[in-house]
Amino acid sequence: MHAIEFFDRGVNVNPNGVAFVAHDGTGALTYREAEAITHRVAAALQRDGVAPGTPVGVLSANSPLVMPCILGVLRAGCTWVSLNARSATGELGGLLDTVGAPILLHSAELADVAERLCSEVPGLQRLVTMDGPDGGPAAGGWLAPEDSRVPLPPHDPEAVAAYFGTGGTTGEPKAVEVTHRSLETMIHAFNCHMPETDPVHLVAAPLTHAAGTAVFPVLSVGGRNVIHPGVDAGEILRSIERNRVTRLFLPPTAIYALLDHPEVFRRDTSTLRYFLYGAAPMSVSRLKQALRTFGPVMAQFYGQVEVPMFCTFFSPAEHVEAMEEPTLARRLASCGRPSMVATVAVMVDGKPVDRGERGEIVVRSSLRMRGYHRDPVRTAATLLPGGWHATGDIGYLDDDGYLFIVDRKRDLIISGGFNVFPGEVEQVLWGHHTVADCAVVGLPDKKWGERVTAFVELKEGAEADAAALIDLCRERLGSVKAPKAVVFRTLPRSPAGKVLKRTLRDEFWQGRERRV
Repeated sequence: MHAIEFFDRGVNVNPNGVAFVAHDGTGALTYREAEAITHRVAAALQRDGVAPGTPVGVLSANSPLVMPCILGVLRAGCTWVSLNARSATGELGGLLDTVGAPILLHSAELADVAERLCSEVPGLQRLVTMDGPDGGPAAGGWLAPEDSRVPLPPHDPEAVAAYFGTGGTTGEPKAVEVTHRSLETMIHAFNCHMPETDPVHLVAAPLTHAAGTAVFPVLSVGGRNVIHPGVDAGEILRSIERNRVTRLFLPPTAIYALLDHPEVFRRDTSTLRYFLYGAAPMSVSRLKQALRTFGPVMAQFYGQVEVPMFCTFFSPAEHVEAMEEPTLARRLASCGRPSMVATVAVMVDGKPVDRGERGEIVVRSSLRMRGYHRDPVRTAATLLPGGWHATGDIGYLDDDGYLFIVDRKRDLIISGGFNVFPGEVEQVLWGHHTVADCAVVGLPDKKWGERVTAFVELKEGAEADAAALIDLCRERLGSVKAPKAVVFRTLPRSPAGKVLKRTLRDEFWQGRERRV
């Protein structure tokens, strides 16, 4: 199925039900109303000569209007370019340039960012403001007439539905080609493992990025999506109670904020059925706290942009079993067992290893991306013979089939659920006049999972201020990728003079079972 057909199913199931609404009850769009917007967007794209398969960027903070615009791009047969509004402009421009997007739909509040992108990305020819002063569709502007109808796009499971940006081991940008087949498989996995007939889904992560894909399963069954502008622990707790939320996804750092909030025991969260977490490892002690606080609703997934979300699943019932049975408690450090749509194995040198042995985690599934856009070398290194996808993560499967992630093949840092590539940060630091050399690594952190830390070797006789270096990185890369700390020291090196990052990491990770 084409991704838009899952939304159309929701329209048929619940035409007058609310598809999208802000957390405070404003901006509500029924399925019928959202459907009309998708047709108006699609018709406007086709009127302007935007051909099927053309990459179309969507840039906006979270609002009820965002997903109908994304769905309109898909209805037109175009390819959605997923842009995280929290990313630095250079990163957004890199993705738009890589895929050759000629048009960008953006919210009015991000008009300045859109203008900057248009001036910096040679192929970006047109900007379209999606919303008007009232938060609804821009009146009397670019949209096609209200009665517009667009036929379904041709059925091609291998057509690219979306481009998602991700970095390589050195932080070089890559555009992941996620097909309609990938999204269809992901949607079926969600609905298989998290069955609900009338879900109420709280969305706080960016809709124009990965959180948007988690909306599709809810749309397919006519559920309601409650949209938050961001992660505010108190407001999320109040929203769960006020909107009778049944499911939500948050990275571990956001869950910690909820657990530490003074209102956590004063709010009624009994409607929750699935509190999904992932994107970064979670502290086992905090997971136990979450189970005691929210009840038997915690659920985990393991996946990547390249194999979206549901390679493994750790169900609420399995969490409870591991919590109550001491002999199974170690499972709480796992990410569950292979999902209904994936085969997971551990390999060394391309060959499967026995249970309990560590190696690279590989996945075989229809979730798998088509490849990295215009990057055959990296695609070939990731899409292995036999249909396997190489994750770059190191782990093992226990005797019961539970997957444990213990390390990374590459230097990727995951801090608060966001990917940070050390090379990007190092490039900024190397450009500072006092820095002779540096190494950026992830150190253990109870809140963030990993804390971005820069070890800096200064030029002889030079002096530098740690706060100034952090501010420089924050200005260039954004707050997520900026180091949380700078340590001035002589760097450990190999006989050939190469900086030994693993030595730096091992000083702080030594004695820990997990090294992520």
